[in-house]
Amino acid sequence: MSEFSRIIDAVRLPHAELVLDATSEECAALAKRFGLVAINSLAARIKLAPDGPAVTATGTLSADIVQSCAVSGDDLPVLINEPLSLRFVPAPDERAEEIELETEQLDEIEMEETRFDLGEALAQSLALAIDPYAEGPGAEEFRRKAGILGEGESGAFGALKDLLKK
Repeated sequence: MSEFSRIIDAVRLPHAELVLDATSEECAALAKRFGLVAINSLAARIKLAPDGPAVTATGTLSADIVQSCAVSGDDLPVLINEPLSLRFVPAPDERAEEIELETEQLDEIEMEETRFDLGEALAQSLALAIDPYAEGPGAEEFRRKAGILGEGESGAFGALKDLLKK
């Protein structure tokens, strides 16, 4: 079961825009799942629309997270505001032996019968929006103090630079 589960039945789609807010407990569980310091808030505004047997979900995802700087490990507050475009489709016929997917089918999410977990899809969208290599303002100073060389100072060009100094 997802930490942020919101089950939707494709047969009874809401007509109004959905506003989904994660509780503080859900935020804490998602932060643990994604290896974040914290998720202070997670919300989405979604409009669902039938598309034949499929359902499209469009809207925005916003989150206020705290992650660790990839260099120094310091807490790094990050605001995420991502447009969303999801497509939920019926599961393929299990009798099919081989299925060739078109490019637009690669981002489709299978339903279980007529239901899908919009919350889990939003959680996965958040995970994709997080920059795993985000650096805070103190990253360069941390590198300098740790003696970590920058791109121009290491490798072949760094060796040439050292030769020029001699």
